[in-house]
Parts: sequence; C-alpha cells; structure tokens
Amino acid sequence: MDISDWRDEIDRIDEELVRLLNRRSVCAIEIGRIKRELNLPVYSPNRETEVIRHVLSQNHGPLEMAAIRRLFERIIDESRSLERTIMEKELEDERRAENAHE
Repeated sequence: MDISDWRDEIDRIDEELVRLLNRRSVCAIEIGRIKRELNLPVYSPNRETEVIRHVLSQNHGPLEMAAIRRLFERIIDESRSLERTIMEKELEDERRAENAHE
C-alpha cells in the first residue's frame, strides 16, 4: 500500500469512529435521562473509574496506556457535558410546557 491507500484507510476508520462516538453519545443521553428521573448527579466518579479501567484492560497497543486514558477522559468529559446540556434543555422544555398550561 502507498501513502494514499493508508490515508484512505485512516479516513474510513475516522468515519467509523464518528459513528461509534455518536452511538455512545445516544447511550449517554439516555443514561442522563434516567439519572434525572432518579435524581442522580451527572458526575459519577466511580463509574468513570470503571470505564477507564475497562478500556485500559482492552488496550494491547500500539497506543500507550496513558494515551488511552487521556482519550477516554476526554470522551467521558464530552459525554458528561452532553448529558448536562440535554438535561437542562429538557428541564427547560418541561417548565415551558407547565407554564403554558397555567
């Protein structure tokens, strides 16, 4: 394979990563909704530790463990931010609906 072939392969992998990250985000949104119903906080340090521990156990290189940790810390941070944003929006929508009925 030449450089162009390798770049094409990276493009395909990147496309799949985007699809998977968006699937993961949908899961995070649903978890956020459940947390809101159960009055649980968005931030769950024990769960985040479990996620990091799990992904590290799946890493067989060539990425170093520290790189995997940093990547997943960022993914988790973005998921938490998305959860908060969605939860705030839905709460605001509910308040508007309640005020409209008054």
